[in-house]
Order: sequence, then structure tokens, then C-alpha cells
Amino acid sequence: MSNVTVRTLTPSETAAALPELAEILSDCVEGGASVGFMSPYTPQEAIPYWEGVARAVAEGSTVLIVAETDGEILGTVQLGIGTMPNQPHRADLKKLLVHRKARGLGLARLLMDAADAEARRHGRHVLVLDTATGSPAESIYERLGWQRVGVIPQYALMPDGSYCGSTFFYKSLPTD
Repeated sequence: MSNVTVRTLTPSETAAALPELAEILSDCVEGGASVGFMSPYTPQEAIPYWEGVARAVAEGSTVLIVAETDGEILGTVQLGIGTMPNQPHRADLKKLLVHRKARGLGLARLLMDAADAEARRHGRHVLVLDTATGSPAESIYERLGWQRVGVIPQYALMPDGSYCGSTFFYKSLPTD
């Protein structure tokens, strides 16, 4: 990997990165990832989503982590820490996205390791996520120590409009 940096963005850095983040999301949707949006999906259409993420980062309910290669943001993941009062120990892992041109560089692992570290920093030790059943992400999560809970069939739609199930996972982090 050449010059890979993984870091957490501040609110102002998040706002400045909106075009790069929108490009990654659009690329993933256009590549067939079931991440909540339908194809066709342009970077411009992704801006409102990322503006919402930027607000959540500013409010402190979301931690936004990016992976950069040679200064270009090519991957991202979010950690939802704005949980209900009875869940101060839990966080939601959201939108692990790696641009197709950067796949195979290990960015997903680096992003997930950083998410684990951020979760611990925020006192979270139970992490949860869901992903499209049968997607490449499913095997990534299993390799990284996530435990499969189960599948809900026809939970969402793929970007092309076909149904897909969602597989739910959790991960317990060590507590100090």
C-alpha cells in the first residue's frame, strides 16, 4: 500500500470532503452495493446524504473515519454513537465504503480496525451492523471477527431494484 492514512474527520474536515465522499458513495452504488440508494446515483445526488452525515459528526452522534491513499479519500466508514440512553455501551457500524479503484489494498481492514479503536475510545464495546446477504462485505466482516446473527430475507433492494436479504452481525470488543 502506498502512503495510506486512516483518520477520523473533524466537522470542518467532513464538510470540506463532501465531494470526495459523494464520489465514493456514488461509485459503490453504481458498482452494485446495496447501501441504501438506487442506481443511477450520481455524486451530486449523494451530497445531501453526506451533508446529513456532516451534521451528525458536528452533533457528536457519528464518528466519520476515512482512508486516504496519496492524499485522496478512497474509503470511509461511520460509527454511530448517538444511541439511546439504555445503550451507552453500543455503537452501529455504518456504510463501509471503498472506491472500486482502491479495492484489494486492505483499506476495509484498516477502516474497521480504526472503527474498533474509536468505539473503545468512546466507551463502546458492542458493535452491530448489517450488510447485503451474499455481498463481498459479508466475508470481510467474518474474517475480521464479527459474529453472524442471522438473515432477514427481502430486507432491502439492490441498486437495480431486485430484492436482497440483510445479514446482521455483532462484535464484542474487550473491555478494560
